[in-house]
Amino acid sequence: MPLRAILAPYDKTGLVDLARGLAGLGVEMYATGNTYRILREQDVAVRPVTDLTGFPEILDGRVKTLHPGVHAGLLARRDKPEHMAELERQGLRPIDIFVGGLYPFEETVARPDVTFEDAIENIDIGGPAMLRASAKNFASVLPVVDPADYNDLLDALRSDSAPFEWRRKLALKAFQHVASYDTMIATWLRGHEDPFPDRLSLALEKRTDLRYGENPHQLAALYRTGNPLSHAAEGVVNARQLHGKAMSYVNVLDADAAWTAACDFDEPTVVIVKHATPCGIASRGDLAEAFRLAFEGDPISAFGGIIAINRPIDEALATAIRGTKHPPSGQRLFVEIVVAPGYGPGAVELLAKSKDLRILEAPPVDMRRRSFEFHGIAGGILMQEFDRPADDPPETRVLTRRQPTEAEWRDLSYAWRCVKHVKSNAVVIVKDRAMVGMGAGQPNRVMSARIAVGHAGDRARGAVSASDALIPFPDTVEVCAEAGVSAIIQTGGSIRDEESVAVCDANGMAMVATGIRHFRH
Repeated sequence: MPLRAILAPYDKTGLVDLARGLAGLGVEMYATGNTYRILREQDVAVRPVTDLTGFPEILDGRVKTLHPGVHAGLLARRDKPEHMAELERQGLRPIDIFVGGLYPFEETVARPDVTFEDAIENIDIGGPAMLRASAKNFASVLPVVDPADYNDLLDALRSDSAPFEWRRKLALKAFQHVASYDTMIATWLRGHEDPFPDRLSLALEKRTDLRYGENPHQLAALYRTGNPLSHAAEGVVNARQLHGKAMSYVNVLDADAAWTAACDFDEPTVVIVKHATPCGIASRGDLAEAFRLAFEGDPISAFGGIIAINRPIDEALATAIRGTKHPPSGQRLFVEIVVAPGYGPGAVELLAKSKDLRILEAPPVDMRRRSFEFHGIAGGILMQEFDRPADDPPETRVLTRRQPTEAEWRDLSYAWRCVKHVKSNAVVIVKDRAMVGMGAGQPNRVMSARIAVGHAGDRARGAVSASDALIPFPDTVEVCAEAGVSAIIQTGGSIRDEESVAVCDANGMAMVATGIRHFRH
């Protein structure tokens, strides 16, 4: 008795070649809708699925395979004589192969002009049911959902060898495909109204294996979060690598930190990141000048860092990066990654002279669009909204007798944006739209302040400072005052705010409270 197959893939890639291969092996094939039409046009021997069901497609095609003629054939266990006998009593036969794929729901709802009706009609019902049935019975049925498996299917049939482990992997792929599909539908139906439901599933698409994890002995891979509510691919996860070695886990983390920070600024900005924290940020119309100022923020830490620029890299900037020397060694600055939205004539060729430099072209991140981030913990995941944009805090109040000058206001706003991207506890020093000092990740804030003013040195005099959260004790302010900082922006709300304000007033400094904080762990 010949093998029987149902062919019902939405993606027709490789379909005709597969069907011809199956026909050559004597497989009896049935197909639905467009699949049947295409194969008939190519003179492939195929029968309509209605020959299995004895029932026409109804309800505009909503019902065509939901029938015992299909599902009994897929679900009957070959190792149970009573199953096979029941098929025979009902005039049914087993189905040995199912090749399927689902309606393009994600692509449909990603269209800006999609209607509710279009979205609903692209929710596949029969396809997932057949995939699940054939995958459940994978010991007897071959469930194939990926065109990449077509050649392996034909090889297995030719050699009459379909090992259990291979069948299991086909079933796994089929169930995962349906799970991701259902997740997309649930996410779309939920919308933005209930971001934290009682049950939450994620649809993740593997982008690539990584060279290694956080350390060389750890395996790692990069996945893209499927989101039918987003109409744009953005961020490092969707970057195109133009040059350099393969990325590692830490490379991706650092590149993402640099790129999201750069995208948070409207004006042309260069961000240099080391260990997921900016060590240099500067904004100028001249990108080469912005890079010089960002590099001078912490030349030591910039070695082995990641450079992100929120404008296309021109030849002048590429030349500046290539020509920069690392102060202690005098050797050319070593850079792990450069990421930008594009590259002008000659820029890639110049940068690519460093053979190991990873050059990424990444779509910008819309930092104002509502989205979420995840953090793995033992046995679970934390989920939260991305931090809001750092401009226009809702409760800005001047706490001191002296108001900030116009220039100080500009730098305070800039410092508040910078500190949002620095690891807590965070203190930054900014002068003329460039971060000249930064203290990050310390258990106490005064230590971060000491590190920040230490980096800034003489540049702290007349500069401004930002703290990512409230200043609990006046010692942090005293450190800034001693360094010559002229104005401070902080969250406010400490029970000792009055003591910090008194230090500012005694030193002629201005202090502004925002009413919000920017912890980043």
